[in-house]
Amino acid sequence: MNIMIVGCGRVGSQLALLLSQEGHNVTIIDKNQDAFKRLGGTFNGIQAAGNGFDEKLLKELKIDKQDAFVSVTSGDNTNLMASQIAKKIFKVPRVIARVYDPKRADIYKKLGLDIISGTVLVAAMIRDKLIENRFTGYLVETGELGVIEIIVKEDLKGKSVDALNIPDEFLVVVIERKKRVIIPQPDAKLELNDKVMGVVRTSSLKKVREVFKL
Repeated sequence: MNIMIVGCGRVGSQLALLLSQEGHNVTIIDKNQDAFKRLGGTFNGIQAAGNGFDEKLLKELKIDKQDAFVSVTSGDNTNLMASQIAKKIFKVPRVIARVYDPKRADIYKKLGLDIISGTVLVAAMIRDKLIENRFTGYLVETGELGVIEIIVKEDLKGKSVDALNIPDEFLVVVIERKKRVIIPQPDAKLELNDKVMGVVRTSSLKKVREVFKL
């Protein structure tokens, strides 16, 4: 995939390195040239200093050839503008924006943007959202706990909610099914394409991903 990332902070740099190591063609933009030092010497993608909403720069970097666009700067306004330009003007198929202010989340969604919010993000989660399109979001984190969404595929279809729960590590709290929100009983069965929302200990994220093959 051709993937463009705006913001070479902790999350952007980790994401760029992860995707580059997997063989994807990565272009990363940051207004601060020094930010690219986070990439080290192993990154083999394109680095560009500038603003992620500069249309001239985006054209020079061939945004029209990108399969996905991710804006993960430290500013909501920058992420919103850059993502809107990528989606509305250049018609990039997959656009993800980071949002810090929960009050703005609904605005982003109404604009048709795919969002990830939270004070701390795990780059691998964004990677899964881009490439696998199964792990739909790491929505919010408050220190020890986080909230995640998982799309039910064939391997989870028919399993009970209780079978997914991991004592003291992961707990299913809500299921979204055909635009209905369900607070499930432990014996409730999962259906194909259910969106499962659960609470996870941040220290158990890796284990949860491995257990559910996310």
